[in-house]
Amino acid sequence: MCFNKKIEQFREKEIKVNTYKKHQKSSILTKLFKIILIIIGGQIAAYGLEAVLIPNNVSDGGVTGLSIVGSKLLGLPLGVLIAIINIPFIWLGYKQIGKSFAVNSILGIASLSIGTSVMHHIPTIIKGDTLLITVVGGIIIGIGMGIALRNGGALDGIDMLAVLLSKKLPFGTSDLILFLNIFVFIVVSTVFGLQGAILSGIAYFIASKVITIVEEGLSGAKTFKIITNHPEVIVETIRERLGRGATYKEAYGAYSNDKFKEITCVINRMEESKMKQIIREIDPNAFVTVYDVAEVKGGNFKKRDIH
Repeated sequence: MCFNKKIEQFREKEIKVNTYKKHQKSSILTKLFKIILIIIGGQIAAYGLEAVLIPNNVSDGGVTGLSIVGSKLLGLPLGVLIAIINIPFIWLGYKQIGKSFAVNSILGIASLSIGTSVMHHIPTIIKGDTLLITVVGGIIIGIGMGIALRNGGALDGIDMLAVLLSKKLPFGTSDLILFLNIFVFIVVSTVFGLQGAILSGIAYFIASKVITIVEEGLSGAKTFKIITNHPEVIVETIRERLGRGATYKEAYGAYSNDKFKEITCVINRMEESKMKQIIREIDPNAFVTVYDVAEVKGGNFKKRDIH
């Protein structure tokens, strides 16, 4: 019996070791894949700058925008300035977010810097049409930066500065990013003129929206929280029409002290209008709050076949 027990313990230990080795191997491959994607993101952003924006006297926001202005004024290579100006921001990222983020950002910024140097003389793909230039340039840069951010890196350090300042000042991160970029576009106007600065702002705005889409995906989810007098009917209708499950949570009115069942249900964006229709049909006076959800994992977030 003792011998059999030792064999069993040895087998368990061997299984644990093998599982750990597989996990390590999988983790290394995942990290390598993310690094490759961050580098690709840097190259895509560099292409957007060199093939669309810069030849048409349109800049970008953040550190990249300041680097473009510096390159025009000082005659230094854009890639060198991007690398140098981002150094203090990478340090901020290391202190505020962590070592892996800083390392990934170094790789992304290095890819962007090298990419702008290699692609400096590539043909411009769009000329003359200012609206098309800002839209296409913003989309390309947004895709590149979004890919980098989604995989744990960054191509521009101004966001890191905004995060740090938000802890010291009574302003939100998004407000500070906007304020810092207003300063950047004022600087841009000294080189590209007022029109160039306005077009740069439009391109930056488009890029920021594309970054959000790339990070969160087009099929982002929505969370509905519903307080109603007909919770069972609404949940059953959601199950029948949308094929979605839901959860209950007890809620109490602060003044009336009435007891309610609060329904929580996560759906995809395409189902939002159908969900609102269900609520209107059953209880038009229901109290409803809706939240954007960037990612859903685990649990039972699977759509049941409703056909």
